[in-house]
Amino acid sequence: MDTVLLVLGLLFMIGGILGSFLPVVPGLTLSWIGLLLLYCTETVPMNYWVMGFALLLVIIITILEYVIPAKGTKKYGGSSYGVWGTNIGLIVGIFAPIPFGFIIGPFVGAFVGELIYDSKDHKRAFKAATGSFVGFLASTFLNFMLCVVFLGWFIHVVWENWNGLF
Repeated sequence: MDTVLLVLGLLFMIGGILGSFLPVVPGLTLSWIGLLLLYCTETVPMNYWVMGFALLLVIIITILEYVIPAKGTKKYGGSSYGVWGTNIGLIVGIFAPIPFGFIIGPFVGAFVGELIYDSKDHKRAFKAATGSFVGFLASTFLNFMLCVVFLGWFIHVVWENWNGLF
């Protein structure tokens, strides 16, 4: 049974890393479940502190995934219209049947939101939309890095318990 949990955990870790680039797939959550499956084996003792801290990080980063693009819009001079456009564009982009809608959506949403706010200032709207895109890239990078850290921790725990697992 330990081998099955170990393999499933590794598959969840890989799925988590892939999911860190696709907003439809909850990458961090998958990685956390991969760690949980590893700690559910009979060989590896449960570490509630590690799992609790990891869960706290997952919750915080998941919330930040939606906040950072909006903050990027605001930082690049966007108005509240641009921030709302970013959030709406992110949601629409996830469900839109176009390739890379989750990348295009926040950018277009911020741009349209800023044009609604001031239809004559295209330069400002483009700058705010660029801020939204930079924020999206930052949140994706943060998500990816935490998934890699979880994978590193997974490998570390497997290495420490190698004799009992195999």
